[in-house]
Amino acid sequence: MCANTIPVLLCGLMVMFMQAGFALYETGFTRAKNASHTMAMGLMAFCLAMPAYWAVGFAVQTGEGRMVFLSGAGAGNGIFALFFFQAALMAVAAAIPAGAMAERWSFKSFSIYSVIMGAAIYPLFANWVWGGGWLSRLGGFGLGHGFVDFAGSSVIHMTGGVTALVGARILGPRLGKFGKNGSPNAFPGHHIPMAVVGTLMLAFGWIGLAIGFTLLGGDFRPGMAAVNTILAGGSGAAAAMLYMWLRFGRPDLSLVCNGLLSGLVAISASCAYVGTPAAVFIGAAAGVLACWGVFFTERVLKVDDPVGAFAVHGMGGAWGVLALGLFADGRSGAGMNGVAGPVMGLFYGAPGQLLAQLTGAATCILYVGAASFIVFKALGLAVGNRVMPEMEDGGLDASEVTVAAYPDFNLRKTSR
Repeated sequence: MCANTIPVLLCGLMVMFMQAGFALYETGFTRAKNASHTMAMGLMAFCLAMPAYWAVGFAVQTGEGRMVFLSGAGAGNGIFALFFFQAALMAVAAAIPAGAMAERWSFKSFSIYSVIMGAAIYPLFANWVWGGGWLSRLGGFGLGHGFVDFAGSSVIHMTGGVTALVGARILGPRLGKFGKNGSPNAFPGHHIPMAVVGTLMLAFGWIGLAIGFTLLGGDFRPGMAAVNTILAGGSGAAAAMLYMWLRFGRPDLSLVCNGLLSGLVAISASCAYVGTPAAVFIGAAAGVLACWGVFFTERVLKVDDPVGAFAVHGMGGAWGVLALGLFADGRSGAGMNGVAGPVMGLFYGAPGQLLAQLTGAATCILYVGAASFIVFKALGLAVGNRVMPEMEDGGLDASEVTVAAYPDFNLRKTSR
């Protein structure tokens, strides 16, 4: 199942490094009194979801019962390398909701959620797309090559983004986030340089994500996937900067970071299937979408998402899978999902591929949205999702994780 063992392991290490990027990025965008708590979620999303994925999640994703606990016959080096790489991808999805639900999410609820994400929510959708499941077989009904998501715009990012939106909606906004008239109040992140460093670390790990999938087999070129990835990320950041500059008279560094990440999210589905001009367009559109999505989530949906997780990962991921159905140019992907010929989108004469992409995106929204709603509602009844108001007011470093990030400063400020 994995012939390029050492290169795949190295790519998996790069993807694993994204957890450090998420921890810095999410913590930088939250307030100082919650910095250790947000960091703790960045750390433990990986550490809690990984064993659950090892126990049952990998078996669900591959559709092979012998992969439970990786104890079945034939679990050699290739299988272990594949598990390592796939587990690193799963951990990215698990980390995304922590940013959207930061500063008021109970650590107990978060911990149980992480286990469920690694064991069930993520692996089942991954099976439908990457494990030979029904979405990948839509090509048999004339829908192109079936639902195609090369490096996880939907499997990783929409899964995390939709979960983030549902969870943040159920939790409710941070104390004082919305005024009596419903207008949002600004809660600036305490360390934007930290968020920028985290963004750059995420971009580094993203290259491993893009290259790693080309090593798993098929008609793919790692160089093209890597170049398309960095072009989309850069154009996403540039487009976000220009959008904010033109709209408000000056660029917003936090939304430039979100634009870069949204570009990377969007190109993940198609980095192996499109040319460089399309990659630039996909990334730029995603950068603007990230800015618009942050305002839409906060001002229209009235959902408090401190890091813009839904705008970046949910909306950016949806755009990414649809963009593949438009711009795939037929230069790679021959035989993908058992369908003859390369992958092509609507603009290259294959409207069926766009229909498959629409089906996959809608399925992700419905399945992940319903599953996460059930999980968070159940956790709310069982252990409680949200901390007590006085704990939130005083900062979760003081009440949830013992060790304060900045013990030499008085950070106890009221939110009301």
